[in-house]
Amino acid sequence: MPSRGARPEDCTGLVSDDSTPHKEQLSSKIKEQKVLVDELSNLKKNRKVYRQQQNSNIFFLADRTEMLSESKNILDELKKEYQEIENSEKSKIKKQST
Repeated sequence: MPSRGARPEDCTGLVSDDSTPHKEQLSSKIKEQKVLVDELSNLKKNRKVYRQQQNSNIFFLADRTEMLSESKNILDELKKEYQEIENSEKSKIKKQST
């Protein structure tokens, strides 16, 4: 049975588990952000959107289009970071096999 970070198609099993927890956390955040973007995209124009103040239970009225734009930017950043991790893992595999 392969280790947690190794994929079944990796015969060597030399893939490091260092980035796996971070990669899984990123994947989870990406899914959450996709849901948020989808929800904000499908809101009617007259609906109100509230932003929760960090580390508090206080909510403030926010602009829907601004929130949507910000959420899309965050999603793009998360996807970019996830892709960088995948690319670095692939390059490690290539270096280990040569």
